[in-house]
Amino acid sequence: MELHHPIGIFDAGIGSYAIVERVRLRFPSQDIVYFADRASFPYGTKTPKQLLQSVRVATDFLESQGCAAVILASNAPSIVVLDELRALAGVPVIGVFPPVREALDKSSTKQVAILGVKSMVNSAAMQAYVDQHKSKPDLVVLSNASSLVDLVENFDFLNHPERTQQTVTAFIDQLLATHPSLDVMTMSSTHLPWLKSFFEIAAPQISFLDPADSILTQLEPYISDGSGITSCLATATAQLSLDAFNQALGSLGTCLTAKLVETPLPRA
Repeated sequence: MELHHPIGIFDAGIGSYAIVERVRLRFPSQDIVYFADRASFPYGTKTPKQLLQSVRVATDFLESQGCAAVILASNAPSIVVLDELRALAGVPVIGVFPPVREALDKSSTKQVAILGVKSMVNSAAMQAYVDQHKSKPDLVVLSNASSLVDLVENFDFLNHPERTQQTVTAFIDQLLATHPSLDVMTMSSTHLPWLKSFFEIAAPQISFLDPADSILTQLEPYISDGSGITSCLATATAQLSLDAFNQALGSLGTCLTAKLVETPLPRA
């Protein structure tokens, strides 16, 4: 069945499915193209140039699928290369950003942590973003959580929950040992909300924020009435297979089955 002005949603793996669910719940008749570009995983270790290349190829691909707008469902490229991507893209692109100000407003101690992938938390763009949203003497700790993202993308959080809990607890304990006054943390990779229950067990005294909340409002101008279809497409590698991805979708209780697409080529 042909899709009617679909919304494209993508990142480098299963993390962005959480955004698909949020869009589906809010706009049930909207058609969606969900693109899991697992051949580009992980975003967290890429340079800004590599990030831009990966997300531009994915955005061009979704434009070729007839998407009216695209959600770049990953904090790292949204922070680091979104402006450049928008200048190159032929469709509107909506990014996902760490809710720094919301975290500080919620915090009693005014000490918060942003959990994200390495390429984001180590970037000058991220530090500039934090500086725009904090006040003195607020403390915003940028924490590299790439190891936790791997727990989602390799599906350990589904297949090995006890091991996942141990890893998450050790990560949070180490962070709190260095910064004991932290009371709010943002899950600033779209993979990390899948670990929210593990975070809450590790540190029930901490509030964990999802950065996806602002996307739905930004998306409203591009919403149209379709048939409520979600088309699921994915790239794959020998290590990140299509079969494993589809098994994970089933474990999450979805009725989606991803179709394999060849890694799209960059636009000239």
